[in-house]
Amino acid sequence: MPITPATATHSSTEGTAEAILLELVDEKGVTIGTAEKLAAHQPPGQLHRAFSVFLFDEHGRLLLQQRALGKYHSPGVWSNTCCGHPYPGEAPFAAAARRTFEELGVSPSLLAEAGTVRYNHPDPASGLVEQEFNHLFVGLVQAPLAPDPEEVAEYAFVTAAELAERHARDPFSAWFMTVLDAARPAIRELTGPSAGW
Repeated sequence: MPITPATATHSSTEGTAEAILLELVDEKGVTIGTAEKLAAHQPPGQLHRAFSVFLFDEHGRLLLQQRALGKYHSPGVWSNTCCGHPYPGEAPFAAAARRTFEELGVSPSLLAEAGTVRYNHPDPASGLVEQEFNHLFVGLVQAPLAPDPEEVAEYAFVTAAELAERHARDPFSAWFMTVLDAARPAIRELTGPSAGW
C-alpha cells in the first residue's frame, strides 16, 4: 500500500497495524467522537462518516469493483468504484482520492462532490451494520488501472443498461443502490443525458 501522510500516521513503528478509527457523527454529519472500525459496524451500528466514489470513463461507463474475497465486510460482492471511511480529521474528499489510488492504482482526472446520504443497511451475510453518513463523489478516470488484489478481485466498466443486467444477476453490496440513487443527479450532470444514468 502506498504510504501517504494520511496512512503514515496509522501504522506503528514496529510494523504492526494499529486499530483503525472512524469518525462518529450525529444526524447532521457533525463529528461527535471516534470508534474502532469493526466496533462501529457491530449491530445496531454506530453512525459514522463514510464516502462513496463513482468514476466514469470517456464513454460514460461506470467503473465497478468486485470486493476482494479477503475483506472482512461484504467480500466478493460488486460495488461502486471505491468506498471507505475517512480517518478522524481527514477531509472526505482527500480520503476518497487517497483510497481510490490505494485500491485501484489510479488517481481520478476529475473528482467532484455529489452530496451526502444517510442510511442504515444491515449485511445479512456478515451480520455487520452500515450506519453511515456518506459523502458522495463523481468523477472521471482516464489512466490504466492497477488494482490492489487485497482490495479488488475484479473490475468492470458498465453502461447503465449493463449495470441493470449485472445487478439482477450478481451479488452487490447492501449500500450500492442507495448511494447510486443519491448520486444520480451529479452523475447525469457529469455524463450527459445520452449516457442513460
